[in-house]
Amino acid sequence: MSTQQKFDYVIVGSGAAGAIVANRLSASGATVCVLEAGPPDNHPFLHVPAGFIKVIFNPKYAWQFATQPSPFTNNRQIPIPQGRTLGGSTSINGLVYNRGQASDFDSWAQLGNTGWSFQDVLPYFKSMERRVGGDDAYRGRTGELPVSDIDWIHLLCEAFIEGATQEGLPRTRDYNGESQDGVGYFQRTIDKGWRMSTAKTFLRPIRNRKNLHIETYAQAKKILFKDKRAIGVLYGHPSGHGPTKTVLALKEVIVACGTINTPKLLQLSGIGPAALLKEKGIAVVQDLPGVGENLSDHFSVRVVAKVHNVKTLNELSTGPALGAQVCRWLLKRPSIMALSPSLVHWFWKSQPDLTHADLQGVFTPASYKEGYVGRLDGFPGMTAGVWQHRPKSRGHVRIASSDPFEGPIVQPNYLEHPDDQKVLVNGVKLARRLLKTAALSQYFDKETLPGALCQSDDELLDFAKRFGVSSYHVNGTAHMGPRSDPNAVVDQNLRVYGVENLRVVDSSVIPTIPSANVCATTMMIGNRAGDLILGI
Repeated sequence: MSTQQKFDYVIVGSGAAGAIVANRLSASGATVCVLEAGPPDNHPFLHVPAGFIKVIFNPKYAWQFATQPSPFTNNRQIPIPQGRTLGGSTSINGLVYNRGQASDFDSWAQLGNTGWSFQDVLPYFKSMERRVGGDDAYRGRTGELPVSDIDWIHLLCEAFIEGATQEGLPRTRDYNGESQDGVGYFQRTIDKGWRMSTAKTFLRPIRNRKNLHIETYAQAKKILFKDKRAIGVLYGHPSGHGPTKTVLALKEVIVACGTINTPKLLQLSGIGPAALLKEKGIAVVQDLPGVGENLSDHFSVRVVAKVHNVKTLNELSTGPALGAQVCRWLLKRPSIMALSPSLVHWFWKSQPDLTHADLQGVFTPASYKEGYVGRLDGFPGMTAGVWQHRPKSRGHVRIASSDPFEGPIVQPNYLEHPDDQKVLVNGVKLARRLLKTAALSQYFDKETLPGALCQSDDELLDFAKRFGVSSYHVNGTAHMGPRSDPNAVVDQNLRVYGVENLRVVDSSVIPTIPSANVCATTMMIGNRAGDLILGI
């Protein structure tokens, strides 16, 4: 593309929402330019599900963000990688498809976001989904996004599920259907053994549309304004070398950079807390105190146990056994190469008097060093992880300087709220019980993390502080709300307050964190945004 062109819409980011809104807008006949800071999604590990561990910590394909230290995380910096290639985080994530509870979205509407109740958003979940099974009232059949069931079953998974039902958890028919509570296998964005990112499902099929231009290695530096109207984007190569280019938007600039990069770009462009912008030498276009605030995430803790009498992913992932699994995958047979990192879900209550689950748990027939997914132990094991559905702790994302190539300051304030500490400790206790059920007893050897000596609530909280990690479900830093909300950044139509022709369409607009992995919700936001922008 030349140094300056004009399109109806300029979309910054090609991830969970950006790719979908690009598909919808270009289908209308509008001219669309998508700017993606990362490279094309050509690497095979971006498409083989098990390859996620090879790319998630690779700076070529993922932004290597990390939190600021805090006393509630034992003064650690916690990694929060985010996708940096076509498809964004859908090209590197854990592949789980999880919408959340209906009450999540009803609460958005109750906060003043008309049009975002569960009944309002359900059609947008359904229309993008291609699902076999479940109730037609809740599931879509003809969309671009395949949502599949696991086809590789491990006896530890079956024993875990049986044991959980013995503890009172029902076996879930469809956690994305009428009720989430219970235990069962995760649904995944995997089809015929391959990852189904939004790049593959929403961009690749339309790459020959003459009205769609996709530019990779194009990092946005600043949104351009004429008075209070967004008119384009300055961008350049992410290395910082080469010319700065300009692309103009005749109708709208759509920011879809994700929860960390979106507030960064808005702040660099003069949209955000005036005091922060002035401190960094940035001219204020619109004083919006909420830009970068309200950061929320799921803080997860994993209980690990050594097992005997059974082979786990620890053994199947090395040497000749791994070669055999690769061969099975090439022959399109069930294989660990086509797995999501977490196989079994459990949604349950931290206290028996609750109406619905306030915990999400995961189970995998593998053990991880220090409980961190991706680094396997040298012994056969199993892991039960847990996090709080709706944490109350809130943090922020703020630019460190006016340099667009410098990473922002990210502080989620995990476990700052006392209620979060209590719920998570109860969740760890439940995870421990679920690994010690009668159904798992013939395989259970010993708990290796946190270990038998860790028993009191204070000890379990200290364990969480020392070993807890991000679930990579960050959201909320440009949250949607009515004008009466002094920290709202966008209105119910995702338009940025105080300026014209500028919208945000990604996980940053989420007002309150859903009781789920946020990828499915973010895709829904992109799907609904297409209608909002086109006035349908």
